[in-house]
Amino acid sequence: MTTGQLAAVVLAAGKGTRMKSDLPKVLHRVAGLSMLGHVVARVRDAGAMRAVIVVSPDQGGVREAASEAMPDVSIAVQERQLGTADAVGAARGALKGHKGPVLIVNGDTPLLRTETLATVVDATKAGVDICVLGFRAQNPFGYGRLITSEGGTVDAIREELDASDEEKAINLCNSGVIALRSADVMVLLDDITNDNAKREYYLTDIVGVARERGMTVGVVECGEDEVLGVNSRNQLAGVEAIMQQHLRAAAMADGVTMHAPETVHLCHDTKLGRDVVIEPNVVFGPNVSVGNGVAILGFSHIEGATIADGVTVGPFARLRPGADLRDGTKVGNFVEVKNATIETGAKVNHLAYIGDARVGAGANVGAGTITCNYDGAAKHFTDIGAGAFIGSNSALVAPVSIGDGAYVGSGSVISHDVSAGALAVTRAKQVEKDGWADRKRGTAKAKTRQKNSVKG
Repeated sequence: MTTGQLAAVVLAAGKGTRMKSDLPKVLHRVAGLSMLGHVVARVRDAGAMRAVIVVSPDQGGVREAASEAMPDVSIAVQERQLGTADAVGAARGALKGHKGPVLIVNGDTPLLRTETLATVVDATKAGVDICVLGFRAQNPFGYGRLITSEGGTVDAIREELDASDEEKAINLCNSGVIALRSADVMVLLDDITNDNAKREYYLTDIVGVARERGMTVGVVECGEDEVLGVNSRNQLAGVEAIMQQHLRAAAMADGVTMHAPETVHLCHDTKLGRDVVIEPNVVFGPNVSVGNGVAILGFSHIEGATIADGVTVGPFARLRPGADLRDGTKVGNFVEVKNATIETGAKVNHLAYIGDARVGAGANVGAGTITCNYDGAAKHFTDIGAGAFIGSNSALVAPVSIGDGAYVGSGSVISHDVSAGALAVTRAKQVEKDGWADRKRGTAKAKTRQKNSVKG
């Protein structure tokens, strides 16, 4: 690791027993991304050139989740959970030879802001040896308290179980985020003992150790919501709600209209153009990009889709991964699109399924049409040419190609290619029997009269 570069240590070894889950706590998702992924992305954006993730021995999938945000993360294993200082100590090998600043954060705080972390790191560059991120808690119970002198220097961090009544009255609390300018973090950690109520090695004691060595410790404050940690499903839901508020506010500030923003669910990576209108109860999953002037009508669900300018989607539409809607297209009521391109100006308006397909420019797909793309063993492709018209309630059995400008009659099952400009119809011949309906009704009425007569 190059001298002067920022390194981050992300503490992710907590088991999260209150989550009651087989999934490691930090891998639970907020706005479509793991909490760990959020934290790693924030430390990366704050300038960290490398991140070391500290995990317990049985935490599978952590590297993959962290790599979504930062491909070259390192993993350090905390063999036994002896406290947060011991967890940072597990990163000793990964930090060997590092001479730059170190930023330590918890992996279950997905609401952290890049700007806040950068401010903490910048404080160490400005002269303090250690900078702690603090917040004013409405109810400080359970948090470590920041013990400060009159000049604003942090003299100690006192955990709840070890605090005096006077110290418990302090509402300036520890967030768990610490930046150190010291060239040798591990030397400070080696002086930390477990002489406390829980018999653990607290990272927070690094402040007292540093002060005994004559080092300076400063504090940067942020809002309480920003450093909320997650230890239960209820807390996860609370953090999700705050994240959604942030994402919606940012989208509306950038020119998106939401008729009922509290009902719209966004993903961490949702990209929305200008003058996009989103009606109530729309859900965006991961990897969605929306162009300008798009209307997303109510109760639509979109993931893994690309939507160009001037498109109308919904209501009650579902766009699945690989859906590619080009300029001016329409995908309407109860239409599902998966791994398919809908080219410029094409329309799929009602009750249709378009999967593994291309719908050519200006084509019209009628209500109830499906592409039969799966034969029980493999997926196959359907190609619908430009300007083609697919009549309602048609089944296109892939692999099949409908030529440009071709016409498929309503109710047809198409299992062979259709030439450009041709008409394809596979319906059975209509048969009409004069007077049949009247005779049927008459017979039914006679049976009813006879039944009532017997009862009488």
